[in-house]
Amino acid sequence: MNQEQKNLYRFLVGLADDSVVLSHRLSEWCSNGPYLEEDIALSNIALDYLGRARMFYQYAAQIEGKDRSEDDIAYSRNEREYTNLLIHELPINDFAFTMLRQFFVDVFYCQYLEQLCQSSDSTVAAIAAKSVKESRYHLKRSEPWIRQLSEGTDESRSRVLDAKTELESFVGELFLMPEWEKSLLESDIAVDRELIKPDWDQYVREFLTGSKIEFAGSELKISGGRNGVHTEFLGHMLSEMQFLQRAYPGLKW
Repeated sequence: MNQEQKNLYRFLVGLADDSVVLSHRLSEWCSNGPYLEEDIALSNIALDYLGRARMFYQYAAQIEGKDRSEDDIAYSRNEREYTNLLIHELPINDFAFTMLRQFFVDVFYCQYLEQLCQSSDSTVAAIAAKSVKESRYHLKRSEPWIRQLSEGTDESRSRVLDAKTELESFVGELFLMPEWEKSLLESDIAVDRELIKPDWDQYVREFLTGSKIEFAGSELKISGGRNGVHTEFLGHMLSEMQFLQRAYPGLKW
């Protein structure tokens, strides 16, 4: 691979890691949702992210040119080799935490993927075009939940506020541009995340203000995911997610 291909590979794997990790987290609600319809809905959103991860991994494997599959990339790396942003790997916690995280990332992906549809790389643009439709639906689900929880009982509002306090430390990383991603701006393959930040802040702040919740903004506080520096939670999650492939290497479904 030349340098641009290496940068594109890292870019694709990062996006895939974001998706597969959040997919696994959402799948942990399967059979644990507050009621049946929501249980099914969260499972379906998890599948949306899994499908997104597969598309990015498959294209990354194609760029790499080593005849690896998406399973090889997803299930054969340890936590230091994963490059997902930290907000995706945090445990599901309670329902309010899950839905507020989902709201934050839904707003981001609606804005980010819409711009990524204009990528000069036709495969990246096609993946973004399919994925943004899903994210728009996800946002239509997460917004009413945040409104309902924050304006419901004292207990539900307290849980939303607690979730906001924790998640505020992680949202800033969504707009961090590693050097290999910046290099792809020159060829119009990637999107400048930093330019999305003001619109994201405004959207989130205005929405939460409607429920009388103050939001400080997305200043960078905690980072490291793109460089393989993770919270203690990712390793435990991967030990479950990768168990079958680790126990039976090359397993085919």
